Amino acid sequence: MDNGLSRTVAEGRAFKQVIDGRMVDGASGERIDVACPSDGRVFASIPASNATDVDRAVRAARRAFDEGPWGRMPAVERGRRITRLGRLVADRAEELAALESRDTGKPLRQGRADVAAAMRYYEFYGGAADKIHGDTIPFLEGYTALTLREPHGVVAGIVPWNYPLQILARVVGAALAMGNTLVAKPAEDASLTAIRIAELALEAGIPEGVVNVVTGYGREAGAALSAHPMVDYVTFTGSPVTGTAIQQAAALNNRGVTMELGGKSPQILFADADIEAALPVLVNAIIQNGGQTCSAGSRILIEKPIYEKVVAALAERFSALTAGPHDADLDLGALINPAQKARVESYVRAAEEADTPILSRGRIHEDAPGTGFYYAPVLFGNVDPESALATEEVFGPVLSLFPFEDEAGAIRLANGTEYGLVAGVWTRDGARQHRVAKRVRAGQVYVNGYGAGGGIELPFGGFRKSGHGREKGFEALYDMSATKTIVFNHG
Repeated sequence: MDNGLSRTVAEGRAFKQVIDGRMVDGASGERIDVACPSDGRVFASIPASNATDVDRAVRAARRAFDEGPWGRMPAVERGRRITRLGRLVADRAEELAALESRDTGKPLRQGRADVAAAMRYYEFYGGAADKIHGDTIPFLEGYTALTLREPHGVVAGIVPWNYPLQILARVVGAALAMGNTLVAKPAEDASLTAIRIAELALEAGIPEGVVNVVTGYGREAGAALSAHPMVDYVTFTGSPVTGTAIQQAAALNNRGVTMELGGKSPQILFADADIEAALPVLVNAIIQNGGQTCSAGSRILIEKPIYEKVVAALAERFSALTAGPHDADLDLGALINPAQKARVESYVRAAEEADTPILSRGRIHEDAPGTGFYYAPVLFGNVDPESALATEEVFGPVLSLFPFEDEAGAIRLANGTEYGLVAGVWTRDGARQHRVAKRVRAGQVYVNGYGAGGGIELPFGGFRKSGHGREKGFEALYDMSATKTIVFNHG
């Protein structure tokens, strides 16, 4: 039960950014109001940082890497401190869940799930820190050749507003496990838990300057961070348009990047699928976090013999969905801000104008404040595969259904967008499971399921417009490091 904390947490607090182990205001003195999406009411503020603040943070991270103890610390000890951070997150689970829920508008139970996933990232990467090994390479007689995995140096982590606590954890965990230092720039719409994590990192014994957090607008703080010449690597989760700008900025310094840029993920439902098992998963994959999820299962491809049956079942479930305040813990909360609500409305309006049939709508709870940014879930049927609704990322609780004739048609539909992040395949046919999983162009493919409780251990990233590089699992540690080859001539 909610004890009221999620309604009052951080009330009236003027948050500060964390640079070189100190809580400091921005150089300009300007601040950004923090509004709760559930009611639109301002309840806190953050610094509106600029290039001066970013430069201070990057230089602090540079000193911590070049001169501080972190880079020389044994990997096992780095891991212990990252694990300690995870324990502190677990100890403060209710506070962090309430803060994340109020800041983003997501239901409190989702905030709690995000805390659990964040703790697991720190646990996983704390344990992985001393388990990345180099190789010896068979070479010429009289030579010994070997490889080492070495940190890049200063990593810039630009974190989105939809899962700030989770996504920061996978960046912090992987970057620090490899011995990097970090400057994180959370989205201006959801910065509060990032600041708290930076404070907890100091409490966990992670040295000053290793984890820095600057807040502010992307066009100022984010742009300055991605282009800073002392940054050695950039990781970003967000839209393809912003991702392109960040890659261009990093390219001026010839820096590497990891880009996770969203998706238009399909779930393919064959006639032999276990429909009853699939239905709750299909619904949850689009309403989780109000559909504001890069891996949201926003397209369901249904084999024609079961199309009408699945349509009826999904329509019934959608009509029962309710959006409401984060602390009411309903099916979904508010969208992050008015601009995101307007974006979702524009896609739905365009689809309606094109006579795309609406099969069902959820509702907004009668007690939801009119000043909140709510949008009731919408289910569309027989969607045109070439339409914007079918090919562009809506980032809201909008689900599109598509009938298909056969396996080849299903694969064409699944691969019919510019994205390639996640896919689901529902069939009891073992051979088909393998065929389709291999032919669908996606970085993750789930068979008879979708998602895996955060999937901490599972490499995550996409093809095509969904980006490149991989987060999560051991693959993230490879992205957060570089291979050094050493050759000994000993005669």
